[in-house]
Amino acid sequence: MKAAISIPDDVFEEADRLASELKTTRSGLYSVALREYLDRHSSDRVTDAMNRVVDQVGSGLDDFGRRAAQNLLEKIEW
Repeated sequence: MKAAISIPDDVFEEADRLASELKTTRSGLYSVALREYLDRHSSDRVTDAMNRVVDQVGSGLDDFGRRAAQNLLEKIEW
């Protein structure tokens, strides 16, 4: 699909340089960048991926695992 967008000149120029360095097209670069952005900012996708992992490996933790997870969660800045 083709789409016309407007972006600041400096962003365009930097993207153009990066596309050249990566030996890809601007369209290819924009597609990859947009996909990464969507993946990072779509909470449903993150939750779905985490749920699939839990379904595959299970959610059972021993006492050590529970304490380690709790300790880690307390250290993370939300």
